[in-house]
Amino acid sequence: MRLTTFSDYTLRVLMYLALEPGRLATIPEMAAAYGISENHLMKVVHQLGRAGVVEPIRGKGGGVRLARDPQDIRLGEIVRVSEGNSPIVECLSPDSNTCRIAPACRLTNILVGAFEALYASLDSYTLADLVTNPKVLRRALATQA
Repeated sequence: MRLTTFSDYTLRVLMYLALEPGRLATIPEMAAAYGISENHLMKVVHQLGRAGVVEPIRGKGGGVRLARDPQDIRLGEIVRVSEGNSPIVECLSPDSNTCRIAPACRLTNILVGAFEALYASLDSYTLADLVTNPKVLRRALATQA
């Protein structure tokens, strides 16, 4: 499985915010630190806000900060939010399944089990686990700005 760029950016934003959970960070600041598009990060932050993971503050002096403690944010939850509810393969969608071998195929159950294992593993980690060495992470982000 390969996560989308959207999920990658989502995790990066959360790691950035987890370095100083109460501080407001701006999208231009995070984009500069990672060398990625502000437009992409605006979409990421919007979705994270809708999911209740971040708190966007509008207006002058605004920005974004975590809405919950890093240890309360499970990585599986975040990847589920960012990847959406699309079926992993066509045959799992009752609306668009045109696969001719679906009734005889064993791949579907194997893939479902693999994804369940992936999410179970991600659910065993929190955002706090990603920032256990904040000095090194801050230094890496500062050199990119």
